Amino acid sequence: MTTPVSASDRPDSIPVLRLLPKANARAIRRGAPWVFDNELVMDRRTRKIAPGTIAVLEDNERQAMGVVAVNPTSKIVARMLDRNPLANIDRDWLFEKLTKAVSMRDRLYDKPFYRLIHAEGDGLPGVIIDRFGDTAVIQPNAAWAEMLLEDMADALMAATGVSNVMKNASGRGRALEGLDDVSTVLRGAAPEGPVPVEMNGATYMADLTGGQKTGLFFDQRDNHGFAARLAPGATVLDVFSHVGGFALAALAGGAKSAMAVDGSAPALELAAKGAEATGKVLDTRQGDAFDVMAALADEGRKFEVVICDPPAFAPSKPTLEKGLRAYERVARLAASLVKEDGYLVLCSCSHAADTNAFTGACLRGIGRAGRRAQLLHTGMAGPDHPLLPQLAESGYLKALFLRL
Repeated sequence: MTTPVSASDRPDSIPVLRLLPKANARAIRRGAPWVFDNELVMDRRTRKIAPGTIAVLEDNERQAMGVVAVNPTSKIVARMLDRNPLANIDRDWLFEKLTKAVSMRDRLYDKPFYRLIHAEGDGLPGVIIDRFGDTAVIQPNAAWAEMLLEDMADALMAATGVSNVMKNASGRGRALEGLDDVSTVLRGAAPEGPVPVEMNGATYMADLTGGQKTGLFFDQRDNHGFAARLAPGATVLDVFSHVGGFALAALAGGAKSAMAVDGSAPALELAAKGAEATGKVLDTRQGDAFDVMAALADEGRKFEVVICDPPAFAPSKPTLEKGLRAYERVARLAASLVKEDGYLVLCSCSHAADTNAFTGACLRGIGRAGRRAQLLHTGMAGPDHPLLPQLAESGYLKALFLRL
């Protein structure tokens, strides 16, 4: 039988958080990574703990459950870092986590272009790290990661051998954690110009300083590849294309032609450069995606493959209903542009909209367009975005591949 451990068994002195009797301690012991304010004794002492502080979490019987990162100003007051209550969260601890993450990616990919750390899925809650060859980009979206950012940068260089480490402060979660929006170079230098990234036979141009998120969406890699299997000899429309995600993979897969639609002129410029580097020609159209799809329908345009990969329309529960209506509208407009027996790919990166809700909204839209669909495949994020089974939010990405 395991001897119970308490916070007093640690050689150092760090704060202690205690669960309320009504809290689901069993779920936490089984891997739930978050502890909310209504599950904890939120007394004056707890509320005074500085955001980012490392503490020991105890159940209501004072048995230690692990080491957590604390932010009393957030609804998620505690994020589990280590189930060992005696663990020290320092540079060596970070190096071990990063080394394990590198080892798994090296089995999956032959080139160092991938998501290296996927937050809770890799045991570093609130932390995103994408690797672009010799440069790594960190999104520290939790207060504890911001406090340990220098140690994290050093551990990252030691674990990967990268020369450049950048901080991207554009994550939505940073504001909820009370953090700034200042991006900077932590080690080395920022790349001069976009970084070429080879995936699915295409070359993408990643802007690590001025692009969206960390510069490229690695999560769609496998879905790009599946769409490319539908593309040989086809006319392809990629809506909300960013830097040409699906369009470039389709062209590399043998598409007859591809058009990329996005509201960002710089993103489309990078998409065109990616097509050139891939040895292909890409048609681009800048504008509001809804307006462009309506205009294409008015022009009588039809495509054999249409892909829509919009931003998160339902990033939280309060936005769910409105977001599902937006996904329904996307599906209706896109379905009208698909040739008979053509293919429609509809994606969602919304945490709040699960697969069933998203699928229902898409089918309603397709039905309103007077079309019928076969569901061929449901995609998710690639294996460099591992899921934490106890955290539904870590499985955010959905991609429906349909034949109309």
